[in-house]
Amino acid sequence: MLIKPLVLLASGILSLASLAQTINESHELLWEISGNGLDSKSYLFGSLHSNDRRLFNLTDSTYFALNEAELIVLETDVFSMFSTLDTRVSSIDLNYDSEGKPYGSSSESSETIYGDEDGMPQFLDAYFEQYCFNADKQFFPLESVEFQLSVFSDIKTPSLENFSFRHFLTSKNDMVDLYLEGDIYRLDEMLKGSLSMYAGGYQELIIDRNLGMAQKLDSLMQNSDSKVFCAVGAGHLAGPQGLINLLRGQGYSVRKVVASFSENKTKFEQEFKSVKSYNYRNDELQLNVIFPGKPQVVTDDWNDADLNLIYRDLGQGNTYEVEVYYMEENHDLKSLAQTYIASPEESPMRIVKFDDGSEAYEGIGDAYSEGIYWVRIMKSENYFVILKCTGGNKFINSNRSQSFFNKVWID
Repeated sequence: MLIKPLVLLASGILSLASLAQTINESHELLWEISGNGLDSKSYLFGSLHSNDRRLFNLTDSTYFALNEAELIVLETDVFSMFSTLDTRVSSIDLNYDSEGKPYGSSSESSETIYGDEDGMPQFLDAYFEQYCFNADKQFFPLESVEFQLSVFSDIKTPSLENFSFRHFLTSKNDMVDLYLEGDIYRLDEMLKGSLSMYAGGYQELIIDRNLGMAQKLDSLMQNSDSKVFCAVGAGHLAGPQGLINLLRGQGYSVRKVVASFSENKTKFEQEFKSVKSYNYRNDELQLNVIFPGKPQVVTDDWNDADLNLIYRDLGQGNTYEVEVYYMEENHDLKSLAQTYIASPEESPMRIVKFDDGSEAYEGIGDAYSEGIYWVRIMKSENYFVILKCTGGNKFINSNRSQSFFNKVWID
C-alpha cells in the first residue's frame, strides 16, 4: 500500500529537482516594458560587447523573452559590417609537417577586439542577431553603423586635466565582473569615470545616444504590433537619463524581471539553442550553403565575383566566404585550382572526391587582406565556386574550414 505514495513522492522530488533554480534578486539586466497602449509586453536587455563565455549564461526569463519576441532590436546591424570588419588583432604563421599538412606555429588563442578564440564565436550582441535571422524573426537597428562611427570619431583626445589613475586602471575584467553581477548602476558609474578623461565623452557616447534610442524604441513599439526584445549595452540602462527612466517618462511601465537560473535547461533555452544555422539557397545557381548565420551579400566594386557571400564569427575572428564566377566556356577544374589556390611548395593542394563522383581541389592560400586561409574550388557546368575560410591559431589548427566546405553543394 505504501508503494504508490512512495512512487508519487519520488516523482515529485524528481520534478522539483528538474526545476531547481538559483535566484539573483540584485541582477538587473532584463526589464519588462508594458502599458502606454501596448497590447503585449516587450523587453529591454542590457548586453556587453564581449564574447566571454560567462556572459552567455542567460537567465530563464531572457530565453523566454527571446523566444516570445517577433522583433529583435539591437544598437546597430553588426552583420552589415561583415565585408569590412575583421576583428582579429594579430595574424598567424604556418608550419608544415612531413606530409605537408599545415598547422599554426602557435596553439595559443588568437585575440580579437571582442575577446579571443576561447570565447563564443559571436560577441553577445551579434549572438542575438545571429539568432534573429536563424529563427526567421524581424530585425531592427536603433542606430546606423555610419552614425556610430561618426560618434566615436568625434570623441576628442583624452584630457590630462580630467585624468584619473583609478579610472585608467579599471580593467575589462572589472567591467565583466560587474556585468555578471547584473549591477547596471555601478556599470554606469564605471562608464562615467572611464569617459571623464574625454571632454563631453559621457554626454556624447551615452546620454545623447540614450535620447535617440529611447525615441526610436518608443516609435517602434507604438507603430508595431510585434513583441519586441531590445538589447543595448548595459551602460545605457541606468541613471537619470538611462533608457529605463526615459521610457518611464514616455508613459511606459518598466519593471525589473527577477533573474532565475535553472539547473537544467528550460524548454525556452532548448528552443533558443536549437536554432544553430542559416540555410542559404540560390535557385538560379542551384547553390546551397549552410552558414552559422545569415551571410552578407557583398556588392563591392573591387570584387568581380558574380556572387560573393561572407559570414564572420566576430567574437573569435573567423571568416566563411563563398565566391561564384560564371564561365563563358568550360574550364578544367585542375587549371582553375592552380590559378586560384596559391599553395606553398611545402603543402601542395589536394583533390577531394565525393560520393556522387564529383571532385574539388583544396589547399592553403595567402592573400591581402585575408592573410592565410583555407580554400576549396568546385565547379558545375556553367560556373565555379571558391570557398574560403580563415581565422586565428586554433581555427587554422582545427577541421572547421573543412566542416564548412562540406556544407556547400550544387544540385
